[in-house]
Amino acid sequence: MSEVILSVLGTAQDAGLPHPNCFCKNCTEALRNPKFRRLAASLAIVHPNEKAWHLIDASPDLKEQMARLQMKYGMEGRLMESIFLTHAHLGHYPGLLFLGREAIGASRIPVMAGTKMKHLLEDQAPWSQLTKLGNINLQEIYDGEIVEIAPSVTITPIDVPHRNEFSETFAFWIEGPNKKVLYVPDIDRWHEWDKDLWKVCKEADICLLDGTFHSEKDLERIGRDYREIPHPLMTETMDRLQDLAEETEIYFTHLNHSNPAIDLDLEVRLEIAARGFHIAEEEMEFRL
Repeated sequence: MSEVILSVLGTAQDAGLPHPNCFCKNCTEALRNPKFRRLAASLAIVHPNEKAWHLIDASPDLKEQMARLQMKYGMEGRLMESIFLTHAHLGHYPGLLFLGREAIGASRIPVMAGTKMKHLLEDQAPWSQLTKLGNINLQEIYDGEIVEIAPSVTITPIDVPHRNEFSETFAFWIEGPNKKVLYVPDIDRWHEWDKDLWKVCKEADICLLDGTFHSEKDLERIGRDYREIPHPLMTETMDRLQDLAEETEIYFTHLNHSNPAIDLDLEVRLEIAARGFHIAEEEMEFRL
């Protein structure tokens, strides 16, 4: 059976680390030390034997993420077979523009999107030019409908609540021949979801979950109101899933620049590890 690899391309909240116009401790360190940087949250599903790959979310950092992946697997010049989009927020779809006339000039890359997201990309500039020129080929996907991207490899969208100003928001089940992964980079509150987080995560071998904020204090440090930017707190997520941590690998991704878990030397990072949870890192790989 052909090898299938899930590759982590980015782990930061939409604007990355360093964050624009911020000189907090984490951002200052990232400005000084390139190894401390984090790119916007994104994944790739790689079939190394076939020299093929699929992308989940086209982040603003796509240019760098794509080059790293292509060079790592000897796929220089090979574009993705398809792109699956979670939603229409800054960190998740602007990278589509690199496929357009001003950059790659791609031809009919399949882009899988929910109904509202598809309409946005068809009707609103500058995205509409990508469809008019045939750079992308939009295909509608639906909550709970399985999409097979290769033999024994499927992606299934799941509706989640998340400030849907312009589009619906999807999480994804990513299932390979041997492992099943739950990817939820963005959600407002676990209790607002029509699914039980514990039961859903128990179905998974690996979870990559929204870790935007560690606690309410994250945003207090940079003068923002937590109530304006709803995401589940890592502390709450760990409390909900503590008794699953030994049997399911649970990683936090989509980390905001203010999140103290980014700092490798902090007590917070040690506490997360002691509780059996993990922080997702770029170029991390999972065999599916």
